[in-house]
Amino acid sequence: MRYDWNQPSMMNSRTTSRTLAALVISCALAAETPKKAQVPDPSSIARRGAELAEGGHCEQALPMLGRSIARVPDKELKKKAGFAGLRCAMAMNQMDPALDFIRVLNREFPNDPELLYLAVHVFSDLSIRASQALLFSAPSSYQVHELNAEALETQGNWKDAAAEYREVLKKNPSLPGIHYRLGRLLLSAPKTATSRDEARREFQEELKIDPNNAGAEYVMGELAREDEQWPAAIEHFGRAARLDAGFADAFIGYGRSLLAGGRAADALAPLQTAAKLQPDNPAAHFHLATAYRRTGRKPDADREFALYQQASEKARQMKQDIQAGVTGPQEVLGPQRAEP
Repeated sequence: MRYDWNQPSMMNSRTTSRTLAALVISCALAAETPKKAQVPDPSSIARRGAELAEGGHCEQALPMLGRSIARVPDKELKKKAGFAGLRCAMAMNQMDPALDFIRVLNREFPNDPELLYLAVHVFSDLSIRASQALLFSAPSSYQVHELNAEALETQGNWKDAAAEYREVLKKNPSLPGIHYRLGRLLLSAPKTATSRDEARREFQEELKIDPNNAGAEYVMGELAREDEQWPAAIEHFGRAARLDAGFADAFIGYGRSLLAGGRAADALAPLQTAAKLQPDNPAAHFHLATAYRRTGRKPDADREFALYQQASEKARQMKQDIQAGVTGPQEVLGPQRAEP
């Protein structure tokens, strides 16, 4: 049956023509408009990247894993993709992507044993690679001697470590930190009749180069405290505490020395600061309790002594847990007492 365009029930011809023309134009425009490409799902990209990595195709896998890992919602897939990307980055000697993967994984999986174990090896490997690059690029630099000295010091090779530190000073006499390390090394090595005086001289030289070295001031304070030279100990510990407001041991040494010098009231402030900085440090609570007792504040002294006992027990338990984790559960004979 054919339409009769002259029928009264039909639209007039002019209206019909306009409608048909609009339809034709609309269809033409639709045909010319390109279809929007579908964006790949991050999870699909990550899954594919992990598969490529497992097959040894790291060059293809690494970009895919790098751009998708942060947007993957599934935790297990995120972890799998992150580990695969990290291994690929290390295999390809790509340090920046490796650190990016570590940052993402640490944020998403804090305190995960598998991740922490892998991170230890990653940072160790990065350290070795950086040291090799330093050795090949600047073999005669003082930094090479400094690196050798640090390695020898960790091995307990005090004599050779000291020789390397002195080589550093030959090349850069005003380098901050080296005299401090020499002094610390002299105190760590087997004691001789002159080792304390030699160490003290190194710390004094360090403070001439870097007057803001809180560590050198602290050790000078310790040496004076051990010799019961209370005014000198108070001076050095006080300076160390002023130089580093977060140096809890400096505040403890300062307070202890003030107590020993008969200035219990003055010892309260630094010991209170130390207890706030390190609430789990038994020594801070013990010496603060002593200061309270000597200034007649018995309730405060009792409170701090109770905190000292709690902190000591916590430290003892933590030490025992670590030993049990490393060597396995062992019988503990008798109570152990933590000393301040």
